[in-house]
Amino acid sequence: MENLTEGYLRALGESEPQRRDQIWSLLTTTESQLTDQFNRFTAEFSRLDPSLTRVSRIAVGLPFAHQLFPSAAFDMRRALLVHAQGIDRAVRNEAGRDARDKAFTLSAELFLMQHTCHWFCKSKTVASARMMARHQTPYDQLVASVSPETRKAYLALVNG
Repeated sequence: MENLTEGYLRALGESEPQRRDQIWSLLTTTESQLTDQFNRFTAEFSRLDPSLTRVSRIAVGLPFAHQLFPSAAFDMRRALLVHAQGIDRAVRNEAGRDARDKAFTLSAELFLMQHTCHWFCKSKTVASARMMARHQTPYDQLVASVSPETRKAYLALVNG
């Protein structure tokens, strides 16, 4: 993921169109590998017991919150599936975006997936703070920047 985002920044900073196109072309392999890797991870994670994959919608980390308030939780397996589909859609470029816009959308898809993983491990508040610290990107901006399909499915899941 880091190699891909660094590659995007390198391509965006390249002033020579021919060199920039060459970098974009090289990144397609990295995008495909990342998609394949994430799809494998999602398939493996989907085999976990549902009791282990609950994520509390409560903004702060409360021990056993997902057990005490099951309606205030969502299934991380479903979230990873939403992210896998969004990443795959962005890599295949179903919307026909130019290279710059494709990179922006795929980066947003990856960062939102990273946010969800941090949310699963800690809390939504911690995940949002990490996103601000690492990428200077607020949660609402991440959600607004992913594809419309991802945004709709993601919000339906995490908002209940």
